Amino acid sequence: MIRAAAPADFPALLALNAESVHFLSPLDPARLQHLHAQAAYHRVLEVDGRVSAFLLALREGADYDSPNYRWFAQRYGEFLYIDRVVVGATQQGRGLGAQLYADLFAFARARGVAQVTCEFDLDPPNPASAAFHARFGFREVGTQWLDGGRKQVSLQARVL
Repeated sequence: MIRAAAPADFPALLALNAESVHFLSPLDPARLQHLHAQAAYHRVLEVDGRVSAFLLALREGADYDSPNYRWFAQRYGEFLYIDRVVVGATQQGRGLGAQLYADLFAFARARGVAQVTCEFDLDPPNPASAAFHARFGFREVGTQWLDGGRKQVSLQARVL
């Protein structure tokens, strides 16, 4: 079941994020609260009554210091930026990410948002994320180096 994320879910979301922190930026309770308040879309997916995945996305104009979000904000007038999609390690490969993306695309279309954006790591490589996003029709619109040249990301967009 997909539903809106709530503050009561935050401990589960922090634990899920910590499992995948090698692909994501870290979250602490204060940062999660800030992102939740800024989010246009923040939903969780429950399996057997437990939060097993979540997706958090922001619209243009959000108060967010992410260099990837800012890259899109400087180039696109209107967009929905996927900050993070996280699926618990024990639930991966079961289509939960695909369900959240389908829900997100329906959310964007219902609000007349024509462009969904995101990024994934090129260096160090994240081939699973590259394949996942290609499957959903995302295309590379740029790249950038982060963390003093220790990490490169592929900036992606999908027109709905």
